[in-house]
Amino acid sequence: MRIKQLSIFVENKFGRLEQIIDDISKNGINISALSLADTTDFGILRLIVDDIDKARSILKEQGVISKISEVLAVVIEDECGGLSKALKVLGDAEISVEYMYAFVGQVSGKALMVFQTDDDEKAENVFVDNHIEMVKPSDVYRIKE
Repeated sequence: MRIKQLSIFVENKFGRLEQIIDDISKNGINISALSLADTTDFGILRLIVDDIDKARSILKEQGVISKISEVLAVVIEDECGGLSKALKVLGDAEISVEYMYAFVGQVSGKALMVFQTDDDEKAENVFVDNHIEMVKPSDVYRIKE
């Protein structure tokens, strides 16, 4: 099951990240997952939030460039080797992981991972075929479907 992710291009400048997060939180938007990768001049902040359209609108008003994309979120065993099993399933299907990150969820004793692959449709089918549970949007966004 795919979920929506907001990718934000952030100037690598003191206080800029805090300003963006503050703008989002002041408007009552809850962040469920966050990943930040940087370069010398810019960073890419990836967020999963409970109101992606509102968050994007707020950022646009501030002149911040952002993009909405779909990613996969899966439940893995929170134990040694849990992530390795999910990666092996993708590798056996010749699916490359472009990036991934963990997030806070509401599944006790499990770890939740976000994946962006080179073929999300195939990856989604491979996860399902191998009994790797997909995360429901309601579990990620903390809102009802």
